[in-house]
Amino acid sequence: MIDQAHALRRMTHNSSAPGPRIVAVTSGKGGVGKTNVSVNLALALLEQGFRVLLVDVDLGMANADIVLGISPEFNLTHVLTGNKLVSEILADGPNGLKVMAGGAGFYEIANLSMARLDAFTKALEGLNDFDFIILDTGAGIHRNVVSFALAASEVIVVTTPEPTAITDAYGIIKVILQQGPESTIHLVVNMAHSPQEAEQAADKLRTVVRQFLDQEIRYAGYILYDHHVVSSVSEQRPVLIAYPSSLTSRAIRRIGQGLAGASVSELPAENGIQRFFNRIHRLLRV
Repeated sequence: MIDQAHALRRMTHNSSAPGPRIVAVTSGKGGVGKTNVSVNLALALLEQGFRVLLVDVDLGMANADIVLGISPEFNLTHVLTGNKLVSEILADGPNGLKVMAGGAGFYEIANLSMARLDAFTKALEGLNDFDFIILDTGAGIHRNVVSFALAASEVIVVTTPEPTAITDAYGIIKVILQQGPESTIHLVVNMAHSPQEAEQAADKLRTVVRQFLDQEIRYAGYILYDHHVVSSVSEQRPVLIAYPSSLTSRAIRRIGQGLAGASVSELPAENGIQRFFNRIHRLLRV
């Protein structure tokens, strides 16, 4: 499985772009299942044999650790202050998933001099060994949320078919594309009651984006409403592990396969980690 995944990685990753694909998972509003998608998508990519790091950058309501049932002791701040190495702040999640708690460290990056930023990104070179880094961002159009989306290689916007969720999803997509028209955005419709309902919601959103922003977003797939998700959260076990045959688990695996197989030839050729932290530094300073 791992050999097959690495072969796929060679085919789908731009050979001139060393480093991981950094994917920000965000939403226009809370309550649409963004963190569950982030956590389980990371696990689905891991199942394919990819090396995956999940980073919790929801600076206001970080709860990826709760979904995973772990309690990271250290976060990015400990690296910035020189108290810990990157390898020492990576927590072990299920099935070999690596997890990094962001903490206030990302805010502190904005205050680094370029010399200190260069030294910091050099300390993070080990993260280039990952194939994917999944960022679980906050929700809404707050500056830090948009900054992570703009700094990432790709963005997944999670919505539900509810009109308010679709409106808010359009809001975050609009802000991202206005500030970064080159952004690659994938849309996931969560908690749909049927494939048709999900596809109608996706078509509506894609049409509005095309009409008013003259841009295209990719429909990555849908996840049907599933009571197993509620149970898994209560158990503090990701649904992909607690209920591997559930509707949600199967849907997220399909989304993960589509993401892994998507062409990335248009992604930036600059080193993933260095590009990401340089952009975060610049965006959060504004």
